[in-house]
Parts: sequence; structure tokens; C-alpha cells
Amino acid sequence: MQTPTRVTLQERGAAGALSRTAVSHIGFTVPNIDDAADFYGRTVGLTIQDTLAGGGLRLGWGFGHHVLDLFEGPKGLAYYGFEVRDDYGIEGIAKRLVAAGHEVTDLDPTVVDNAVGAPSGISVVDPDGTPVHFHCPVHRQGENAADPGRRPIKFQHTTLGTDNVAAMVSFFVDTVGFRISDQLDDGKFAWLRSDRDHHILAVVENGHPGDLDHYSYDLAEWEDFKSWCDRLTDLGVDVVWGPGRHGPGNNLFVFFDDPAGNHIELSAEMEKFHDDRVEYVPRRWRPVPASVNLWGGQLASWRKTSESEI
Repeated sequence: MQTPTRVTLQERGAAGALSRTAVSHIGFTVPNIDDAADFYGRTVGLTIQDTLAGGGLRLGWGFGHHVLDLFEGPKGLAYYGFEVRDDYGIEGIAKRLVAAGHEVTDLDPTVVDNAVGAPSGISVVDPDGTPVHFHCPVHRQGENAADPGRRPIKFQHTTLGTDNVAAMVSFFVDTVGFRISDQLDDGKFAWLRSDRDHHILAVVENGHPGDLDHYSYDLAEWEDFKSWCDRLTDLGVDVVWGPGRHGPGNNLFVFFDDPAGNHIELSAEMEKFHDDRVEYVPRRWRPVPASVNLWGGQLASWRKTSESEI
């Protein structure tokens, strides 16, 4: 196997700017939209908010910005999005992208449902060829209003698979304005932040550019995990990894899969960063299984391609 490129990037984003964003929404192609929509309704409480062109479905928590778009097709990642909360943040990101040679287009305003003020946003293709959306602040009243044993608090982060971690991390750090919180010492995994949470985006080498490794929903606390594992069992949904605690981020986790095979994480107690008060140096973790699960045990089954990969 070719030795991976070590990720050696600036600690700060482009021109020292931290683009203050939150993960916003994600789009999948799935073989059976109806099965997927039913699954997400039963498990995480998402309901159909709208129909999309070509028979797609838009899902959310009843009001506020949507979470998930489903389209018919082979399992795949259609796009992923971020809410930009800085004043003039979108303009800054767009300017840096154009200066770096990326083609930026206006985002379809229908994507920015429940905008705070006039809807606005941009779309750009990441180094692996997947569209990324950056949009203005949106109303998110559907979050943080859940029965914690039956519905997550919020959509929390996206983890992308790739064959070039360094290029993806450079795109988001040097151009968009994210920062590295943690990375593996062999350069195969990096966790990126753009606000208080340890990461809203992570990138892992799996040899498949444009892939979704997993995406994550927040729970409130450890006590919720017992209810969730029992509830998933009652629904006939297997827990495929965990419970455990990640080293990077220090967050608790369990994983399960949707009918198309997308890996879904339930997470809690994510580490917080305070870039307005302290300077952080990105940490480097040893590339061993115990780094991604401090409690030990087996690796996630989809990452067991060799003894050296986690």
C-alpha cells in the first residue's frame, strides 16, 4: 500500500479566519425512497416536509430547516451542506473559493428553506467532486425539542470517505476557513471544527472519493444511550458498533445502518473548543484502534480493510 500523505496544514483557517458554521443538511441517493423515509420516521423521528424534483423527498423535524433529502438511485452521497453564521461569512467563503480557482454558483433558494431573512447561499464542488452547500442562517426550531429517548437533539456532523485526505482537509481549512482539531499521525483521518463543537466535519481515507463514511445525530447524555439501544432492538435495528467513546472529540457513540447501508451515529458529550479565548494546537493520535474507541473492542466493520486502518 502506498504510504499516505501526512496532513501538514495551518492550525488556523485561511487568513486566520474561522468560518463559524454548523452542519446543516445532507442528500442521499437510495434504492428505495419510501423504505428510507419510513425508516427515518420510525428511528429518528424525521417527517416528510416536502417533495422534490424527480420524486425525491425532503425530511425534517416538522418545522425549521430540513435535515435530509432522499433521491432515487444507487446508494450514494448527493451533496452536504453547512449553515454559515458569520456576518458576511458566505461572501468571505465565496471570495476565497474563487481566488483558489473553484467555480462557485448561487444555491437554489429552495434549498434554504426557513431562512432568517432573504434566502442566500452558494454551491461549490469539493476536491472529490461532491457538491457542498453554504447558506445563510436558518430557523431550526425543530431541534432541541425532543423526547431524548425517542428523537435526537440535532444533526451533528458528517464524515466523508476519500482517497486523498490532505486535499480535502486543505480545501476546508486553507480555503473555506475550518480548523483541525485532531488528526491521525499517519494522515488517514482528520476532524475539523468551525465553531464550539470538536468537529462538524471529518475526513477518513477509505479509497473511495465522494463516499459518505457516516453521519451523526446528537443525543443529550449517556443515560439516553440505554433507551436508544433498547428502542433500536424493539424496532429490529441492530447496533453495528458501540457503545464506545472516541478519543478525538471524547464523545460517546453507537452506530446503526439505514436500509440503504448508510452508517448513522448517535453521539453525545462532544468536546467543546473556545477559539475566541485560547490558541489550540491540532493533536495527533496514534493510528491504532484504541484511538477511535478508548473503551477498546472491535473496529467498525466497514473500516476493517487492513490491520493498519481504523
